[in-house]
Amino acid sequence: MNSAALYQHRWLLIRLPLALALMALAVVIWMWLFPMPPTRLTISSGLPDGAYRVYAERYAQAFARRGIELVIEDSQGSSENLRRLQASPPKTDLALVQGGFGWSSPTSEDDRQNSVQSLASVDIEALWLFSRNPPIQSLLQLAGLRVAAGPPQSGHRVLLERLLLQQRIALTELVWSDLSGVAASEALSRGEVDAVFMVASVSSPGIMNLLRNPDATLAVLQRTAALAERNNYLENRLLPQEALGPDLPRSDIPLLTTPAHLLVRQDLPPALKRVATAVAVEIHSQAGPFHRAGEFPSLRSSDFPSAPEARDVLLRGLGGLENFLPFWWAQVLQRLLIICLPLGLLAALLFLLIPAWVRWRLESRVTRWYGELKFIENDLVNNAVDVGGLQMSRINARLREMEQAIASIRLPQELAQRWYTLQQHVAFVRSRIRGYRGR
Repeated sequence: MNSAALYQHRWLLIRLPLALALMALAVVIWMWLFPMPPTRLTISSGLPDGAYRVYAERYAQAFARRGIELVIEDSQGSSENLRRLQASPPKTDLALVQGGFGWSSPTSEDDRQNSVQSLASVDIEALWLFSRNPPIQSLLQLAGLRVAAGPPQSGHRVLLERLLLQQRIALTELVWSDLSGVAASEALSRGEVDAVFMVASVSSPGIMNLLRNPDATLAVLQRTAALAERNNYLENRLLPQEALGPDLPRSDIPLLTTPAHLLVRQDLPPALKRVATAVAVEIHSQAGPFHRAGEFPSLRSSDFPSAPEARDVLLRGLGGLENFLPFWWAQVLQRLLIICLPLGLLAALLFLLIPAWVRWRLESRVTRWYGELKFIENDLVNNAVDVGGLQMSRINARLREMEQAIASIRLPQELAQRWYTLQQHVAFVRSRIRGYRGR
């Protein structure tokens, strides 16, 4: 196809294919290099009557306000939550895990930690030990007792087993019960168990039930500083008198505590990590019995590798479009600005440059013949041509070649004026040559 036809039908032959190619490129970038994140997530929480379930329900409401559906999956506790995140492929997107299961855990596996990131430590959980009278003051007193510490893979059971082994107490010396929460409190009242051990926030329904249970006595353990020194995920904190309501508790009580982590699978899209961190800030920024307002969420006591997106949100907040628009619309507009706007500007530039280049090529053909004519005219003006000799025959032959070449040029209608003008100039030079012959 010649350049004239290409320029004449430039909208169909140049600009339309260019637009289609750039649209295809935008689709490839959008779908494969910068895909839209999902608007449906799952979180592995904990037992139905635990604090993790309460947190997960609050998360679901906060995510829903941003246009994201959060599906809550109950579990046996922190150990199962972590396994779901570390599975290949992951069985959940988010999970709540208590301290002692990450770097500080004696059973931690570095290669498994690489697939999990922490968005923040979101709360303080206490190690609660309730018993029937007389009150317990040492873990050594649990030997021979019936102890409800949750299912075998729950965070309660795993942590208590770890502490018992450190105290050189064989696990077989205890009679284990899988009950936890409200069910364990009722079993303690009926005398079916002698003690209940839980790792939970004060907002846990099971803990509040046990604190109000007249048959349950909260243990005040001795030598807890040694336990905290041996386990760097444990910390001594004070539960103030009446921090949970009238006579709850009746006096200041020292307790061992551990942080609760909001974890995420490492390959979750960065936008969802930012939104999840913002949700954690919304839910957990209030004061609690063990901490001041604004102390959580935090990465200071993180037991897992922290996500860079979480650090940005905790330092500067959820900025940009995600702070003002629903999640889906913010992602669409972000991709329009990042992908479509630059490609649109590139398309507009190419729409101008490519037809202009084709037009320049067409005009350059005409301009080249003007140069030939200029050389002939200069020779005639300077009397450098023997009008009666062979040079004149060569000039006439060259003019005939020019006329034939000019006749073969196909120009679009808007450039036809240049073509006619060139023919007139050739005829003008030929007439001057005939004038020289008449001298």
